[in-house]
This record gives sequence, structure tokens and C-alpha cells, in this order.
Amino acid sequence: MDNSELEALQANAELAVALLKRMAHKDRLLILCHLTTGEMSAGELARRSLLSQSAFSQHLGVLRAEKLVKTRKEAQSIYYSLSNDAVLEVLATLKQIFCK
Repeated sequence: MDNSELEALQANAELAVALLKRMAHKDRLLILCHLTTGEMSAGELARRSLLSQSAFSQHLGVLRAEKLVKTRKEAQSIYYSLSNDAVLEVLATLKQIFCK
């Protein structure tokens, strides 16, 4: 790591830690992983999560409050997607390390 990269890391360390803390829950991380393939309805996401409806709703609420996911409403359905590229890049790195 050269000096400019080290300086950038030092300047952004708090942002990095904050993002990782927001993602640091097994069930929320798995919900985010499902969204790496693209936008998904709340119903489909709930079926894939294997959580109770109550637990799923709670975790989805946290993900929304922490701005890790964004929503789009179409008729009666709400669709979820990852909120930004940083979240997707962290998930891609985790996939490379842990999903071999």
C-alpha cells in the first residue's frame, strides 16, 4: 500500500467501519446477498430469507433505516435493491473469500 492509499484509508476509516458495522448481522448480510443478483420484491426476498415474517420485517426495516437498501413501489408491491456500489463491492469481496 503506497502513501496515497494509506492516507485515503486513514481519511475514510470511519466511513468504512460504519458501513461494516451496519452490515455485521448474519440475517441482514444474507438478505443483502440475495440482492446482489438484482432488484427483488419484498415477498420474494422474504421467501428466500427463511426468516419468520416478523424477523424478516425487522431486519428489512433496519436495512432501510441504515440506507443499505433502497425501495421502489409498483402497485401493491415494494421492490428492494442495494443502495450503492460500496455495498455491492463489499458483498462481492465477501463472496470471493467465503463462497469458494
